Order: sequence, then C-alpha cells, then structure tokens
Amino acid sequence: MEFHLFSAETYRKRRENLVSNFDRGLIWLPGNSEAPMNYPDNTYHFRQDSNFLYYAGVDLPDLSLLIDVAEGKTYLCGDNRSIELVVWMGPQPSLQEIGKRVGIENTLTSNQLLERLKKAVQVKEEIHFLPPYRGLTIIKIAHWLDRAIKDIKSGASLQLIEAVIGQRSVKEEQELKQMEIALSITRDMHLEVMYEARVGRKESELMAGLMAVMYRENVNLAYPVILTVNGQTLHNHDHSHVLQEGQLLLGDFGAECPMHYAGDITRTVPANGVFNERQKEIYQIVLEGQKTAIEMMAPGIPYRDVHLAAARKMTEGLIAMGLMKGDVDEAVQNGAHALFFPHGLGHMIGLDVHDMEDLGEDLLGYDGEVKRSAQFGLRSLRYGKKLSEGNVLTVEPGLYFIPELIDIWADEKKNASFICYNKLEPFRDFGGIRIEDNFAITETGTQLLGPAIPKETRDIEFLMSADRLTG
Repeated sequence: MEFHLFSAETYRKRRENLVSNFDRGLIWLPGNSEAPMNYPDNTYHFRQDSNFLYYAGVDLPDLSLLIDVAEGKTYLCGDNRSIELVVWMGPQPSLQEIGKRVGIENTLTSNQLLERLKKAVQVKEEIHFLPPYRGLTIIKIAHWLDRAIKDIKSGASLQLIEAVIGQRSVKEEQELKQMEIALSITRDMHLEVMYEARVGRKESELMAGLMAVMYRENVNLAYPVILTVNGQTLHNHDHSHVLQEGQLLLGDFGAECPMHYAGDITRTVPANGVFNERQKEIYQIVLEGQKTAIEMMAPGIPYRDVHLAAARKMTEGLIAMGLMKGDVDEAVQNGAHALFFPHGLGHMIGLDVHDMEDLGEDLLGYDGEVKRSAQFGLRSLRYGKKLSEGNVLTVEPGLYFIPELIDIWADEKKNASFICYNKLEPFRDFGGIRIEDNFAITETGTQLLGPAIPKETRDIEFLMSADRLTG
C-alpha cells in the first residue's frame, strides 16, 4: 500500500509544537471512518480528517492519535486489519509499521484506547478534542467520553483549537510545494475547459473533460465543481445546461494533490470564445479589483482592509459604467456594492479548501482586534484579521447580477442613492464573473502559488481560439 508522507521528523516536530501549549491532560484526535452511501459496504470516497493528517499523516480509516501530555507519550490507535479485509482489499501494514513511518513508537488497540479514555473520565483528567463535523465522530466521542451528544461540539477544547490554528496557519515550505502540485493539476483542468468550451457544448461534457485530467493524475477534487453559465449563483453545482451565444461560463474548481493539499482557482470565459464589450468591461473591473488586493497584501495588513480596497476599486468601475453613483467610500461603507459583490474576498487554504473552518470561522478568521461585521456581504468575509508571513489565502473578487436580489433591493429602495436601478434591466441575464488565485504571504508581500493561469481577456480569447494550435 502506497502512502504519501512527509518525514517522520516532520510529524514528530509538529506534535512537539502542539504539546508545548499544554501542561497536562490528554489530546485526542480521532481520524475519520468510512461513511456508507446507501449500505455499509458501499461507501463514499474516503477522506481523512485534515487535523489527523497534519499531525499523523496516515491516510487510513478508523485510526486515532492520543497524546498523553504528562506522560510525554504519543499513541497511534486502531486495530490491525483482519485477514478478511486483506482478502478484499489487499495486504495491509500493521499499526506498528505505520506508526514508525510517522515517528510514533507506541500503539493502542481500539479497546485499549477506550479503556484509557474511560480511566481519564473517571479521574476527571482533562481530555482535549476538536469540534467534530461528522455525525459518526460525534456519537463516538459522546459514547467513549460518557457525554451527551448535544454537548460534544460545545465541549471541544478552545485551548486545542487555538493551538492548532496557530500552527496550521503558517505553512511550511514543504506544504507550499504540495500546494504547487495541486495547483499544477488544477491549471491543466482549467485549460481543458478553455480549450473545449464553445457554443453548443454541454456543461456536463466540459465537466467530464476536467475530471479526466484530474483522474489521470490519480487524485481527487478539493471540493465540488462549480462550472456553470449561471455564475450569478455563487455555489452552483448544476451542470445541465448547453452553452449559448452571449453567455459567460464560470468555472470554480480545483484538485487535491496526493497528500490532500488543495487548489482553488476560478476563471470566467465567454461561451463563444470572445468577450463582448459589456462582458469585457465588467471583467476588467473584477480583474482590477483582484490586482488592487494582491498589491496591498502583506504581513500586518488586515485582510478585511484588503477586501474593502477591492470593493472600492470595483465600485469605482461600476460608477464609471453608470450602474452605481455617488461617493465611492460612502457607497462601500453603506454596503451598496454588495448587491454586486455579496461574498468575501477570500479564505485560507491548505489541507482544507476552506482551511480549518471546521474549527470555527470566527476563531480562525477574526480576533480581539478585527471583529466580523454584521453587514450583508462583508459578513461573508471568512478571514478578516491581520495577515502573517506563511499564511496562504485565496483572492477571489467577483461581480454578479442576481435578479432576485436586485428585485428585493429595488422594491425596498435599498441604497437607492448609490445604485442606478433603472440601468440594471439589461444585465438581468448577464450571470457573474469571478477571478480567483492562491497566494502565500511572504516577508514583503505575496507569492503566487502554482503556475500562472491566463486571466487577461486577450489571453483567454487566444486559448479558446484555433490560433493557439498554430501560434
């Protein structure tokens, strides 16, 4: 069985760093189990828990990591595979063999782990665990720690959450290299769509093409594919439409590398291969918003400020087009731009495409200095606090024309002093444009991760034309 692992020393150092935040107690990190799709033997694709991967690396189901802080010992917990499983699934390494590869010398069977946890409960020893996101894990923790199911999420250890966030938020150089692998595959997926998109082609055909690129690399999706002519629906996973003249195709998708680090890229292209003037004008506004954000990003800069700077830049463009009016700063302060830009500028990315959001968005993305806004649009910014060297984030501004939202705001005359509602009728079928790339924060600014994927209109049009075959 092939494992994709960093060195044993990497995992050992990560665990030592984690333990340095504690004086006593147990740290318990359950890995994921198989999840039945419609009966026990027919399961969904297995995806290991990212926190377990970060500290133990092992991509197999039904394992746990237990760290006894006072004892100074780490245990890989689980059961060796039965001969029946070997018959069906092939040879399986023993728990001891797996442990050695990730720097863990001690092991416990599932029953031994249960007994150790029961003993800790009896003597009121502190047991630190992270907030679970799967029902089976919630039930397991509740049963093994003798707690009510309803109390499990709220009973997660804030001390452990903060320690993990602090560690995983700063990416190691070897992690960035893994993300480069994911983004290289992701680049090829996006190029496949640009090469094959044309009027009359089904979204599902293009979906099949990008999936073929990914499967040839023997990897999986980092998240469900968004590939749609209805880009105004932000998370649109429907692929049933045929591309029509005058439409835009928004593609937001990415691959995981074999070690499960994610890529997350968005490109928007014209269905017929050539942007019309209206599409080009809106596209350029979004691109300028992204460039403004990228230039501003650096250690010590709150990402909320970067988001607002991109919003102001795009508002300037919309005013120049006659779709908005008034003072730019006042319009953004009042959230008028959110009619067209109703989401956040980006999010952290790493082992999760929305990195560590299972630990709590506000704990991850906000702090005592930068609080989450309640304002529509701005409240959807997942990460707002100051950037630090080693952070990796997406930068993904967009402009969308959502008829249902336009109608509600127009009826309420919401932000009527900033929005030219009488000019929006021709845009009701426009769709949406989003442009997204992944950046690491460096000592002085940013580093684009992965190979550059064309995003200037002229470059996209060239890639979608027959000229690319002879040029």
